[in-house]
Amino acid sequence: LVLRGREGDVTKVTRALVGLPWAAWLGILAVLSVAVALALWYNVRYGRTHISPVSIKVYLDRIPCGVCCWKDNGRVLFSNICMNRLCEATTDSPLLNGYHFRDAVGDEILSVDGKRWRFACRDLVLGGERVHEMIASDVTTEYAKTQALEEDKAELSRVNDELKDYTSSIDETVRRGEILQAKVNIHDEMNRLMLSTMAADSEDKETMDKIFALWSQNALLLCYEADDDRKALGRVEELAGVLKIRLVWHGSVPACLDDQRRGLIYTAAQEAIANLAKHSEAKELRIEFEETEDAVECRFVNEGGTPHDPVPFGGGLANLARLADKMGGSVEAKADEKFTLTLRFARK
Repeated sequence: LVLRGREGDVTKVTRALVGLPWAAWLGILAVLSVAVALALWYNVRYGRTHISPVSIKVYLDRIPCGVCCWKDNGRVLFSNICMNRLCEATTDSPLLNGYHFRDAVGDEILSVDGKRWRFACRDLVLGGERVHEMIASDVTTEYAKTQALEEDKAELSRVNDELKDYTSSIDETVRRGEILQAKVNIHDEMNRLMLSTMAADSEDKETMDKIFALWSQNALLLCYEADDDRKALGRVEELAGVLKIRLVWHGSVPACLDDQRRGLIYTAAQEAIANLAKHSEAKELRIEFEETEDAVECRFVNEGGTPHDPVPFGGGLANLARLADKMGGSVEAKADEKFTLTLRFARK
């Protein structure tokens, strides 16, 4: 009505539109609604069937890794939701500059929100322009497996060391078994030779020569076992000879002792000789052995006792005591009218 009252200010088109009945306007609105609906359907269908910046953004926001791209000046071109979250967690600030974020994380593995993330950077050329890309990958499972592998490797190394020790003990057991078997064989051979010697005709020179040859062969085998003891005993005798000290042995080193303990007895003998030469006027050292049900004792006695009692353990005596302690033994020294150094081992 207002428009009709101002007929001089409107155009003919306006008069025509205003003059349309309401049914025509309803039809026009219906056509426009259908057109909008078709346009909306087309846009949705196009977004689902064609690659577009929006579809790329939606996809990258859904992937489980972080993606970020920036220019040479540091301005971020794109970053997905995952990368934004990682930036907030590691730097306590939003992702605004790619270089700042790269310097904060570096090319390494970081722990964020209970997960392990590996950050890797590379340069790309897009449209003739260089851009920088950083990918953050969730490596929690791989990291856990790597840690488990390292633990298994350490355990394997430990087991390998134990196996080497076990193999060494087996070798030692086999060696001792072979020595024992050799002793048994020599013992049996000695018995056979004794019987053969007793039964042989002393007038038969050829038979006696064969028997004597067998005796020599078995004696040589027995010497092999005593080689280590002979070398150690030789060193003791040599030291005593240089210092002009006479050794008096009352018995021999007990056979029940192992090689290490027998070696320690010879070491103790050398220490006793050295102490006698330094602190005593005596020229004779008596070496005695005593075996009981519980222990084996070796005593080194000289008649020129030192004036110190108790005897201070220093130098060689202290070292001797430490070695004896490692082998389950003990060392005692007493000085009165005579000096006595006692080395005691408990029976195994």
